[in-house]
Amino acid sequence: MKIMGWKKRTFAGLLSVAVLSSGAAAEDKVEEPPKEVHLVDSSTPRDRQVELALSAAPTEVSSKAAVYILGPKGYEKIREGTNGFSCLIERSFRGTTQTSSAPACFDAEGSRTIMLAYLRREELRAQGKSEAEIKDDVAKGYEDGRFKAPGPGFLYMMSSENYVYNSESKKSGFVPPHLMFYAPYKTAKDVGYESVSPTMVPYLTGSGVGPESLLVVAAEKPSQGTSSGDSHKH
Repeated sequence: MKIMGWKKRTFAGLLSVAVLSSGAAAEDKVEEPPKEVHLVDSSTPRDRQVELALSAAPTEVSSKAAVYILGPKGYEKIREGTNGFSCLIERSFRGTTQTSSAPACFDAEGSRTIMLAYLRREELRAQGKSEAEIKDDVAKGYEDGRFKAPGPGFLYMMSSENYVYNSESKKSGFVPPHLMFYAPYKTAKDVGYESVSPTMVPYLTGSGVGPESLLVVAAEKPSQGTSSGDSHKH
């Protein structure tokens, strides 16, 4: 695996809000995903969910990680891990429309902190809560200490099937493999920029406004397949 130069402006644009984002704007009008794109939900076969979740990280990492899949009541932990990492498929919505389906593997720091907020989101979705209600619940969770901002660490998003939402075009699309480093409450100025823009390197999600902001760095998979999702190309 090697870190890549920022070659595609569209990468940052697609990452502008959706990837691991807690802010779901119910008023956004978005296009439904193309019929050929199958976004993960609780009806997705278990084996397929596991395959996708594990594709987020190199096999050496994901083979020892805890695994979560989506079930009728939210995420279900189906395998214990031995290395502190946790793999799942993160989703986001705009109103009632699902706009992303992105495999992610959190390190030990993320697994014990912000990942708990993602588990809570899916628990509430399974209960039929609106995205506005979910956003409010999670925000209150950070305020009252149920959820904690992470310390230094990162998560893998090395799958070739990262399908995320672009807040500017109101469309979703596939983005390349990348790494995301926890940057709670960081601002563009902390990264050396005056403001967040699609061309900043590394890209800062969430505009530095909350505990789940992330710094995004493009990465290239090793020449030999290292994840179970390598065979699924788009």
